[in-house]
Amino acid sequence: MGTSTEFRSTTRHMLKESKEYASQTLMGGLSGFESPIGLDRRDRIRALRTGDIGFVHSWDINTSVDGPGTRMTVFMSGCPLRCLYCQNPDTWKMRDGKPVTLDAMVKKIERYKDLFTATKGGITFSGGESMMQAKFVSRVFHAAKEMGVHTCLDTSGFLNKDYTDEMIEDIDLCLLDVKSGDEETYRKVTGGTLAPTIEFGKRLAKAGKRIWVRFVLVPGLTSSEENVENVARICEQFKDSVDHIDVLPFHQLGRAKWHELRLPYPLEDQKGPDKEMRKRVKEQFESHGFVVY
Repeated sequence: MGTSTEFRSTTRHMLKESKEYASQTLMGGLSGFESPIGLDRRDRIRALRTGDIGFVHSWDINTSVDGPGTRMTVFMSGCPLRCLYCQNPDTWKMRDGKPVTLDAMVKKIERYKDLFTATKGGITFSGGESMMQAKFVSRVFHAAKEMGVHTCLDTSGFLNKDYTDEMIEDIDLCLLDVKSGDEETYRKVTGGTLAPTIEFGKRLAKAGKRIWVRFVLVPGLTSSEENVENVARICEQFKDSVDHIDVLPFHQLGRAKWHELRLPYPLEDQKGPDKEMRKRVKEQFESHGFVVY
């Protein structure tokens, strides 16, 4: 009997105990994550909705990049935005990721628990856009919190409504991308709307969560004094939840991926900000009382 007839539902029993599943897992592309390949499209959709599986692009272990301490950063597949300066266009489509089971992800966190404890690190979900798979991410976070592991969500906040107040409870830190301070620029940069980001930041602040704001500084695109002032005013709405603002200078490191995917790169000739511009933007944010990196 073929594998498509073996998997008629994505119950926990079948995912964990099916002999067919046990003998057909992908090991290597995601360095040890189990990835069910016997599920048909209908079953995968069901498992995605319940959070039994998540579509993952890749993962790595890093230090002080995606949150405090040594972290396991998981890059989820799928993103609703199309940022002009995106470094990872290969994460845009969820179907390009590999399905990973909830149990496999939790076991991976357990493996590194002692390291996280020793370095005051934890797990970070990034992307793509991690909130596109809110059920999976939130269930992993809940399991991590039960283990005493620090959790961090890296997001644009654009899918604010997909993340419930209950899900927010299991977030310790959010790396919140405030990509612009006005709607027109935000739409030009991302193709989306700014309001959901602001609303998500407010919800995080109300729940007492910590926020590290990220702002990409692109000369001629996001760099105007007015836009920076607007970003600062948005961050003020998050009150004392903002630990600091990371001003990230635009660079061309993502261009090669666009070329590899045969996508026209919209910022092909764009230069990064000079020292004077970086200093001015840093001082603008500092004038609002923020710590700036």
